Amino acid sequence: MINELVKKENITEELKAKDQLAWVAAMNSIKAQAEEIIYNELIYV
Repeated sequence: MINELVKKENITEELKAKDQLAWVAAMNSIKAQAEEIIYNELIYV
C-alpha cells in the first residue's frame, strides 16, 4: 500500500537526494495515510 501511495504522490529517490527533509515529511505523511486506511478497514468494516 505504501508503494502505491509513493507512486501516486510521485515521491522519488531524486527528491530524497535533493531535499531529504521534504522526502521524510512526504514519507511520514504517506505512512500516516496508509495507517489510517488500514485502521478504517479493520475497525469500521
